Amino acid sequence: MRVVTVWSSIVPTIALAPFTRLVLSDLRGPKAEIVEHAEHLGAALDWLIRAHDHGDRGGVSYGYSVRGGWRPPYVETTGYIATTFFELAHRLDRPDLRDRAIQMVDWLVEVQLADGSFGNDRMTAGQGIVFDTGQDLFGLVRASIETGDERFHDAARRAGDWLVDVADAGRRWTRNTHLGVPHVYNSRVAWALLQLNQVAPSADYEGVARANLDWAVSEQRSSGLYDNCAFEQGHAPFTHTIAYAIRGLWESGEILDDDDYRTSARRAADAMLPHVGADGCIPGQIDVDGHPAARYCCLTGNAQLAIVWAKMWKRSGDERYRRAASSALGYVMARQDRTTRDDGRRGAIKGSHPTWGRYSRLTYPNWAAKFFIDAVVECRDLQPEIDNGVDS
Repeated sequence: MRVVTVWSSIVPTIALAPFTRLVLSDLRGPKAEIVEHAEHLGAALDWLIRAHDHGDRGGVSYGYSVRGGWRPPYVETTGYIATTFFELAHRLDRPDLRDRAIQMVDWLVEVQLADGSFGNDRMTAGQGIVFDTGQDLFGLVRASIETGDERFHDAARRAGDWLVDVADAGRRWTRNTHLGVPHVYNSRVAWALLQLNQVAPSADYEGVARANLDWAVSEQRSSGLYDNCAFEQGHAPFTHTIAYAIRGLWESGEILDDDDYRTSARRAADAMLPHVGADGCIPGQIDVDGHPAARYCCLTGNAQLAIVWAKMWKRSGDERYRRAASSALGYVMARQDRTTRDDGRRGAIKGSHPTWGRYSRLTYPNWAAKFFIDAVVECRDLQPEIDNGVDS
């Protein structure tokens, strides 16, 4: 009863009975059965298709909230979700997924701002944001390659040109950013710009990407982690943004064949290894000195780090990376509800476990499912098979 009283005062708009069942489930901690990877991927994909159906004219719903059901379409993540749908269309021989990916990118072209950028009406209506523009650039570039449609190529060039134009005198992204401060996780934007540079070569694209990657490397502490990696200054970053930073540096290093970027990414990935619990749980926030700063798990970050470690294992053969990737992904798989009758939650991935954790509280965000799917695909070659979050 005390749980009900406390939580009803925090979230009075929630239907109390289903919310209480969800909270009690997380408190008891029963885990879902881990089955074949394909079943977990299929459940998450079916949920992401429903999220797309709940979008507006092609965008993907932000996700499902315990506080209010399905949310409106979300521009930023629709771009990189499209890349996942293109990838699965090939892997699963599903032309319908390709059609959906094209619908997503068609919608992005419709909502692209006049200057070529993409914004976030939840924060700064009508104003482009560097990170959001970079994430949508992934979808535009992939759609251009997949379809040969000049509309997508032109939209990608416009987005890339804007990213060049808003860089400061040092070619860094210090404005048009979240809360007006630079972020190391914009290494992901550099990665997107380098992808564009592969299909539309420009010295400016590579120059701006390198300037921001070099700055990201300069922010690395002796702990292996980065300053300015959180959404807000003075806060311990989520594993979500830590993984963003690492992946951007790693993938950029791969494109450029630059060991400085790969080495920095590897140092940060190594710094995260000791935080993987016996069950695969990683604290949802880690401070810049490498200390846990949360008791909940950011499930999105777990999936993203699994991707990073799997890639590093494939390149190096280092068993530490294989074990960490297997365990981190297994933890998320064991917390995917594939049996509930609630279409908003079945197959989805929570922002946090338990659900009241600070990251995307009480919500099943679309990007959690996207990165979970990407992780399942990336980790398909890990042996032995994932077994309840711990290697068998």
